[in-house]
Amino acid sequence: MNDLAITFDRVTRRFGAVEAVRDLSFEVRRGEMFGLIGPDGAGKTTTIRLLCGLLRPGAGTIRVLGSDPVRQHGALTRSVGYLSQRFSLYGDLSIDENIAFFAEIHGVGAYQATRDRLLEMTQLAPFRDRLADRLSGGMKQKLALACTLVHEPEAIILDEPTTGVDPVSRREFWKLLSEFLSQGMTILMATPYLDEAERCSRVALLDRGRLLAIDTPGRLRALLPGVILEVIAQPQRAALDALARVPGVIEAQTFGERIHVRLSAEREPEADQVLALLARAGLAVTSVRRVPSSLEDVFISRVTTPAPMEAPQQGRPA
Repeated sequence: MNDLAITFDRVTRRFGAVEAVRDLSFEVRRGEMFGLIGPDGAGKTTTIRLLCGLLRPGAGTIRVLGSDPVRQHGALTRSVGYLSQRFSLYGDLSIDENIAFFAEIHGVGAYQATRDRLLEMTQLAPFRDRLADRLSGGMKQKLALACTLVHEPEAIILDEPTTGVDPVSRREFWKLLSEFLSQGMTILMATPYLDEAERCSRVALLDRGRLLAIDTPGRLRALLPGVILEVIAQPQRAALDALARVPGVIEAQTFGERIHVRLSAEREPEADQVLALLARAGLAVTSVRRVPSSLEDVFISRVTTPAPMEAPQQGRPA
């Protein structure tokens, strides 16, 4: 059990009649990046608040680095860093002053060397005298991460840290996380972005407080039967109706302007057959091509398909 950083065992949490987390179990190894994946309302933030000891579970047990988050909250705050969706920086303090403030909150004495190292890693050193209110969104998130790490925790828990951040800043943020991961830090992160989930060692797919599946991204993708065709055609609603009538189509889901069509491997029509069918229906077809399945396909299929996929559900590492 010493190789486990986090255990979540049959945890339930209700808010009145709403069951935000339902009999949820998973485990996170030390030194891995683990993702909690799901849309708004899936239970990600409630799960993280339970892990941080900010909420008490209605049932079940939680351990973070061997500590009960509620009963041993002091030990938890010394060894865990927490970055919330709305991290509270002090806008009238500079970058240096914000980091110093959070270092002092955690009782860190000689923090200057750690602060300087974090500023270099986050590329904030040239701006250390700038007020936090004058930083861009991406720079604020990097400063928030530096404040979270100034007491050198063993693990960090991140609640949708890249929401609202531009793509370039998201990429830089992920480079930082990869660097900390390579140093042996444990990272648990909630995100609604399934492209980000692909970077995690393992992911738990959540929907309305339930665990749908848990495994590596690659294994979850391999669980999805059939093949995927990506179709771009207009009008999209008419294209969906036409595709639903194609023999061998299991399901068709929209992803922005794209339609992902999952086909039975036994009755798979060729892409040019699908193209011809759409053309006969009088649709304007931009492209039809075969694509690998994504976590987005897995998640949508898992939510909409009553029969469970054969994925580990108990939450234990393979």
